[in-house]
Amino acid sequence: MIVGTTEAAHILKISTARLRVLLSAGRVEGAYKTGKMWLIPLFKGKPIIERGTRGPAPRWRNPRTPATTIIHVNSHRIRQNQKQQQQLPVITVKTRNTNTYGHIVEIPGGCRVVYCPDKPLPCGARVWIETFYDVNVIGQSKSLDLPTLLDGY
Repeated sequence: MIVGTTEAAHILKISTARLRVLLSAGRVEGAYKTGKMWLIPLFKGKPIIERGTRGPAPRWRNPRTPATTIIHVNSHRIRQNQKQQQQLPVITVKTRNTNTYGHIVEIPGGCRVVYCPDKPLPCGARVWIETFYDVNVIGQSKSLDLPTLLDGY
């Protein structure tokens, strides 16, 4: 048996507007349009509606990638230390928008050393260490006694 939208909506106990949305989405099995009218076949007295999806997956399901911490040795500072007989920290730890300088850096988790001569970092570094873990920077002052720092190591 074939019925129109008004009768099919009454059988399904939904509004005709909702039925038209289901028809335009192609979720009513066997329904077809002739002119301006939808013809809906009945199976065991009711139209068959296919199960739909519940919309797009929410954005919270896609976790953000953690910020990569990049550690590199600043060769400019090494040259400056040699010229001016200073002991400025030369190890740079870059995380998002901050640069932290130190004499010693502890990396508690996994890391990788990257050598990329073709695509250096914006600061010019061609070799650096990347990690997703928080790092501990030791000796951040401008001028320190290195032998005292290294006593614990």
